[in-house]
Amino acid sequence: MDFDLGWLLLALPIAFALGWIGSRIDLRQWKREQKSSPKTYYTGLNLLLNEQQDKAIDAFIEAVQSDPDTTELHFALGNLFRRRGEFERAVRVHQHLMQRADLSATERERAQNALAQDYMKAGLFDRAEEAYRALEGTPFDTEARLALLQLHERSRDWRAASDDAARLEAAGTGSFASRVAHHWCELAHEADERGDAAGAEAALAHARAIAPASPRPWAQTGQRHAQRGEHALALEAWAQLRQRHPGAFALVAADYASSAAAIGRSGEARELLQAIHTEQPSLALLQAIDCLDADPARMRERHAAHLAVHPTLSAAAVVLRDAATTPAAVIAAVDRASKPLQRYRCAACGFEAQRHFWQCPGCLSWDSFPPRHIEEQ
Repeated sequence: MDFDLGWLLLALPIAFALGWIGSRIDLRQWKREQKSSPKTYYTGLNLLLNEQQDKAIDAFIEAVQSDPDTTELHFALGNLFRRRGEFERAVRVHQHLMQRADLSATERERAQNALAQDYMKAGLFDRAEEAYRALEGTPFDTEARLALLQLHERSRDWRAASDDAARLEAAGTGSFASRVAHHWCELAHEADERGDAAGAEAALAHARAIAPASPRPWAQTGQRHAQRGEHALALEAWAQLRQRHPGAFALVAADYASSAAAIGRSGEARELLQAIHTEQPSLALLQAIDCLDADPARMRERHAAHLAVHPTLSAAAVVLRDAATTPAAVIAAVDRASKPLQRYRCAACGFEAQRHFWQCPGCLSWDSFPPRHIEEQ
């Protein structure tokens, strides 16, 4: 049968036209998808910037549904859930990312880090620890180790926290000597509670060796000796504290005076406390001196001199109390006004407390409480 060349000439333009129409249809559909997805994404960002988190979440969910392969939208959505305290939903988003077979190694590590943060915020410390340990050797290694350090401190696993800090310091992240000293001081407390005197002494010796300039090991060593009736050893430890960290000595001034009186060294201790008070006036030091020298005339003289140098409400209340003619209502009013100022305040978060803390109960920062009351800073 003869082939008609005319049909071929007619079929070629028709095939070309059909191919062109098909490509245009696919191109338009692709453009619509690409156009609608970023539009929803930018709408979510705009709502987020305007602090309309509920609407932003709805927009991001719509964007994820229309383009489930977009990892950035998943991360944005998971972070939003975490910030709102919806940790279970954040975990589901990041677990979904981890289950994707097409996820690159970099994005998988990022998802693992986000999942660990979800567990940490939710208080699921066991799962958080496991998730952070999976990040060792990745670009998130340092971040994971810092998180593990915080996790072990929050759970009061002081040995693990000390190991974390040592590894971070060995990796060149920074100096953690003072922080490790706190860990060993906490271990000393635990040992004393168990009745393990030798373990407590060894832990404090380790803390002093790690951070000789840190005030807590010396302060705690002195307090421990005083509680055991070893007042001479207590005075030696506090003398080291005064030499290495004079500003923190006011924290143990009353204990220092009591131990000195217990072994007949009141005169020596009074002279030392007066010398320190001259350099760094403090009501705590003044009260410690009063414990060693209770003569009313000398006390009034000291109180008046302190008020002249350091005019605070608390010092004024002491001077007013010395005068027999001061009305009780006036003393009560000044005492009430000075009460809020007789607190310690965290320099990191502003948490206030009646007593001094080495670790802030609010933000868990170490050494953030100055050793002086608010009114004396």
